[in-house]
Amino acid sequence: MRNKIYSSLDSWGRNLIAGMLSLASVLVSGPAVAQPAGVGEVPVLFDARERLPRPDLSALIRLRFLTTTDFAPFNFTDQTGRLAGFHIDLVRAICAELQIEAKCQIQAMPYGDLQPALSSGQGEAVIAGIAVTDQLRREFLFSRPYMLLPARFVRLNGVSFDGSDANALSGRPVGVVGGTAHEAMLKSFFPQIRAVAFSSRTAMLEGLRKREVEAVFADALQLSFWANSPASENCCALFDGPYMSERFLGEGLTIMMRRQDSALAEALDSALAALSRNGRLQEIYLRYFPYGLF
Repeated sequence: MRNKIYSSLDSWGRNLIAGMLSLASVLVSGPAVAQPAGVGEVPVLFDARERLPRPDLSALIRLRFLTTTDFAPFNFTDQTGRLAGFHIDLVRAICAELQIEAKCQIQAMPYGDLQPALSSGQGEAVIAGIAVTDQLRREFLFSRPYMLLPARFVRLNGVSFDGSDANALSGRPVGVVGGTAHEAMLKSFFPQIRAVAFSSRTAMLEGLRKREVEAVFADALQLSFWANSPASENCCALFDGPYMSERFLGEGLTIMMRRQDSALAEALDSALAALSRNGRLQEIYLRYFPYGLF
């Protein structure tokens, strides 16, 4: 089972995002804080003044990135049967930045096989939305985060709110999936909001469309696609945020490597920092997230 923080999409999510893939291919612990990034922008995670060391990789025989095909729009199989997605384009950009394109390979496999394959040397890096945990840190190295997956509100259109931020939801019924990190985050950081727990994401969004609640709080990735898809019936729009919390939502998306590959980890951090500075990371982000998560 995929780590609970960055889970593979359930059947609802897969059906929803499947309808968005053709568009994507063409466009080829403290309080949660609303980040200043504008619509369509990704927060800068690397200091522009920092120059990270770049080890010599000339002795590297090959660099095999392992991924999956079930984490759209990060990694998926397109209509021609080829691997595609944000992660695939990011790998290509990293390899180009490190000038090792001829040594780079990308291989897809079932999620449950990723960790054993990396441990046994069948690959040098995993890029598949694995959330960092203390247990995994004892076994593997991780790059610096290259993207955060925030939480967002989606609110009903046509309902009057006194304000344009989360304070406007005080005392209002806001749906959330029960027993999730998002429910815990909502109750912890927005105690003035009346949280209404639903049994599933599908039930939560159906409750919003039926006006059983006036807003919902969940993963920004899936909410952004849903709010802009026919499934929402134009009922709703993203509202306030984004909200990020390492305590509840983890460190962000990273690349996982074997502990002995410290030079590779330094090289990947250096490449990610360079892609952040030169705008290439932003360009790839906009290709697959046209509605924006932030």
